[in-house]
Amino acid sequence: MSEFENLPITADTSEAEAVAVVKGWVERAVPAAWREAAARGGAAEIRTVRSRAEYETWYPTFAATGLVAPMWPREYGGLGLPSRLARAVEAELAPYNLGRLNILGLNLAGPTIMAFGTDAQKARFLPKIVRNEEVWCQLFSEPGAGSDLASLATRAERDGDEWVITGQKVWSTWAHFADFGMCIARTDPTAKKRAGITYFLLPMHQPGVEVRPLIQITGEHDFNEVYLDGARAPDANRVGEEGDGWKVANATLSGERQMVAGPGSGGVDRIGGSGVDKLITLARGRGLNNDLVVRQRLAALWSLEKIRRWTNARVRDNARAGRVGPESSIGKVTNAEINIHTQELAVDLLGPDALAWDGAPLEFPREVFGFLRSRANTIEGGTSEVNRNVLGERVLGLPREPDPYLDASWLDTPRS
Repeated sequence: MSEFENLPITADTSEAEAVAVVKGWVERAVPAAWREAAARGGAAEIRTVRSRAEYETWYPTFAATGLVAPMWPREYGGLGLPSRLARAVEAELAPYNLGRLNILGLNLAGPTIMAFGTDAQKARFLPKIVRNEEVWCQLFSEPGAGSDLASLATRAERDGDEWVITGQKVWSTWAHFADFGMCIARTDPTAKKRAGITYFLLPMHQPGVEVRPLIQITGEHDFNEVYLDGARAPDANRVGEEGDGWKVANATLSGERQMVAGPGSGGVDRIGGSGVDKLITLARGRGLNNDLVVRQRLAALWSLEKIRRWTNARVRDNARAGRVGPESSIGKVTNAEINIHTQELAVDLLGPDALAWDGAPLEFPREVFGFLRSRANTIEGGTSEVNRNVLGERVLGLPREPDPYLDASWLDTPRS
């Protein structure tokens, strides 16, 4: 029996009935102060009356409904809805800024486990992801294996019913909060580099796991180095067959690309801080809204953002249903380019105020923060160069780039 008290919405419910059920739940369950703030001024106003701690305390009420992941099966905390109904539900919830917690669990670990995990793994991990009871991070990139991730050197060796994992991971987002990490490690160094990798769900709170912070240019701490020295994962936490981890990892990477690909899935407003609508307001405030060049740049960005939203909607629906594929690279590449141009226009509109401001060195204007943060967009979630290769080879069907070491073992392949 499900541990969730799902709302009475099924795949056969009409759109109007589903919206009515969600509307009724919002009126009963979302605190009045939050609803009133939403009516006054949207997300910005909600943040003035709702602290992060208050939201986390209330979040189990949200998770119990099935609305956090409405396309997931009911037994794992969702509602089993088709994309059409899920979009209608999301639209009804949107004004209240009910952000999902544990987004790496929901967008990366969850769809991967759904696609490749055993029934026991699904039952063990997915409900806790929805309830935000176990937080997740990703342990993929290494100091010598970033763009060429398949050359990774972290080793996993079998010890009875467990695997002993040793190596170093880097750029591990929110690893300092995580209870579990999605970890890929080399289990057969004599195989081809993509054939000797296995995928594990690694407990983070154990001896042999050390997390060290990496501080960003903005002064934030999102990323980490993770040192693994004899860390252990039970074989029951292996996802997919031994040596088949590269295929499983690609599902996770697809989810990551979609997560950072655009609005509705953690895009421009989250990453950079200034969407096009905000730039229009900024241009008006600076008296630049009639400048022909500014208007042309705004129109171009607005059009590109709309096109991206429509494209991403199709990929996002697949991801919510646990179906992941290479198409997410489209949004990943375009989001990076659009967001960088958006942030560049923001600081151009600020003019000299983007170069100097009152306050401490890291008390940036929002637009300056967005400009600095957007520098990472072409790298995170896989570099733009790698994603263009994915699109060429796996979406357009173009031939692979020549690789003289394609058939060589990992041991015989040059690495940085």
